Amino acid sequence: MQLNPLTAISPIDGRYFSITEPLAPYFSELGLMRYRVRVEVEYLIDLRAALPELRGISAMQGEKLRSLYQNFSEADALRIKEIEKTTNHDVKAVEYFMKEFADKNDLREIKEFIHFGLTSQDINNTAIPLSLKEFTGAQYNPVLQSTIDQLRQLAHGWADVPMLARTHGQPASPTRLGKELQVFVVRLEQQVKLLAAIPHAAKFGGATGNFNAHHLAYPDIDWHAFADRFLQRLGLHRSVPTTQIEHYDHLAAFFDNLKRINTILIDLCRDVWQYVAMNYFTQKIKAGEVGSSAMPHKVNPIDFENAEGNLGIANALFEHLAAKLPVSRLQRDLTDSTVLRNIGVPLAHTFMALKSLQRGLDKLQLNEPAIHHDLEENWVVVAEGIQTVLRKEGYPNPYEALKALTRKNKRITQQTFIEFIDALDVSDDVKKRLKAITPFTYTGI
Repeated sequence: MQLNPLTAISPIDGRYFSITEPLAPYFSELGLMRYRVRVEVEYLIDLRAALPELRGISAMQGEKLRSLYQNFSEADALRIKEIEKTTNHDVKAVEYFMKEFADKNDLREIKEFIHFGLTSQDINNTAIPLSLKEFTGAQYNPVLQSTIDQLRQLAHGWADVPMLARTHGQPASPTRLGKELQVFVVRLEQQVKLLAAIPHAAKFGGATGNFNAHHLAYPDIDWHAFADRFLQRLGLHRSVPTTQIEHYDHLAAFFDNLKRINTILIDLCRDVWQYVAMNYFTQKIKAGEVGSSAMPHKVNPIDFENAEGNLGIANALFEHLAAKLPVSRLQRDLTDSTVLRNIGVPLAHTFMALKSLQRGLDKLQLNEPAIHHDLEENWVVVAEGIQTVLRKEGYPNPYEALKALTRKNKRITQQTFIEFIDALDVSDDVKKRLKAITPFTYTGI
């Protein structure tokens, strides 16, 4: 059976690949190979300035080396896989692939400095955070920010729309629709700031993190300073000291932060879903779309449901990644290797969710009559305001008076309050002020 969108086991590589395709250059196996080659090449180029044996390499030869990852192709990836059949080691296969390139391009004198002194995790623990950093900057941040901007625009447009609030599912002091959406905007913006502060950390220190081989071969070189400069040039933060592998604490923090962002988005999806169910929003109808195979009238909030489902899958995986990766037996075991190959999966589900959420938000249409109807049907919510003004005026037991009024009447209307206010022993000015309180104006600041 040939792999294609119909035969793929995961929908992120099948049904939804048209959405998740931008993640392939970062998290596919081909993408990982390209990032590994890039790290090996850039390390070799930096060695040129440090080692006397490599100082004769010209800038032109350096650019020739860079072309190996800049022009990395599917054929190159297949060749690495072919070599791996013999080595049974994916990073060693990359090294041998590069040595083949050196043989073919008059670079034989540098062959044995490819992967010099390194262990596989110097490559993996640099390639993977580099791919994640670049994906975050080029793909994730823009789609998240555009979602926040879309939400902010809706919040601004509906800033003055009064709306019945609901606490514990019950009618509560009125609010404004725009303010409720702005809550999500601010929550997301705060988490984006926290996310940006988390370093993209890499490990670079030889077999067990101590530069044993490097120091033995070149004891006069400050290898820690070399590694610091190298990773800084790639835009990464160097973790030191480490064992054979990166300790992943920063990566765990990154995944935890993504999970918090997704949790906020789940909260948003559920609130908007509920507003659609309450008919506060209708949805734009797209010609040809079907809401139900049996009920022709239905226009379902499927974009918010799709987003919520994908965010939930992503968070389950982020939870595992954040809990598992910082834990390793002694100086290294291979459980991190297996897990790291899957970091693109929760990111793909998150990416799909953001796209679904954007589609859903774009379909929303305000149904003000339904919102106003709920306010008109719930005059009881102004009781808080009335009893608070009466407290200020020194009226005896105002809370208890409003409690008795609102609980003995099955239906509270504007007239109920007018009659109650007229019977109060307060000044006419206070009565006038109390009668001006309505569910449509009692919305705070």
